[in-house]
Amino acid sequence: MIKSSKSIKAIIGLLGGAVVLGGCNAPTFGAFRGATTQGHDEFKLWVGFVIAGIAVAAIVWGLIFWAVARYRRKGDEIPRQFHENVPLEIIYTTLPIIIIGVLFYFTVVTENQVDAVASHPSEIVHVLAYRWGWRFSYYNQNNTSQGVAIQTAAEPKLLAQPATSSQYPQLVIPKGETVRIVLNSADVVHGFYVPAFNFSRYALPGVTNVFDFTPTQIGIFRGQCSQYCGLYHSEMLFSVKVVSPAAFTKWVSGKQMAQNQSGGSK
Repeated sequence: MIKSSKSIKAIIGLLGGAVVLGGCNAPTFGAFRGATTQGHDEFKLWVGFVIAGIAVAAIVWGLIFWAVARYRRKGDEIPRQFHENVPLEIIYTTLPIIIIGVLFYFTVVTENQVDAVASHPSEIVHVLAYRWGWRFSYYNQNNTSQGVAIQTAAEPKLLAQPATSSQYPQLVIPKGETVRIVLNSADVVHGFYVPAFNFSRYALPGVTNVFDFTPTQIGIFRGQCSQYCGLYHSEMLFSVKVVSPAAFTKWVSGKQMAQNQSGGSK
């Protein structure tokens, strides 16, 4: 009996360790931490959900294994039978409702934070999705064009390059400043997805989606269309480059000069 009890405890320990280690990625639970303020809010919600799930699983599995060990059949002996336990029934009815209510509350709070838009963003970028590419047009705080536009090459082809390749368009935004994205589609439904930002939003024909990013990390992050849109869907890639505000100002000035010269030479 002692040996059997130790074996059961060892199995429970191994299963518990496998669940925790399998869902934990130092210690992000398999998710991105979020390279924007909004993305980090989503990450915190995700961690809360995973911890709640692990706690519930530990209780349920613990009770299952406890029942297996405590009431396992011994010969022809049948455990004492009973048909109701009012306090226990109240607990396992109300506790899930409370847990769901708490998770729902924090979900609503986080969604409101992610969807909130600033009254005065530092930069506005109009993003146009089309088969099969992207166009990023830069506007100032007054929603006046700055004469800077980054666009996918006109002729779609299978490049088979990573999204961060220079072959694909790059959305450059400043770190620590609120950037307004005005998202539209020129034809069919597309998806504007940046995994490291924990963010995806549909680009719908005839519908304008508006949202903000506040980057917290300097770096280059891959982006892609997340909605199947036709033959070259796999090539609807882009990258997002987050730079310092000073570097962003210099980049805009350089692009303005280059595109003005290009326009003047035509």
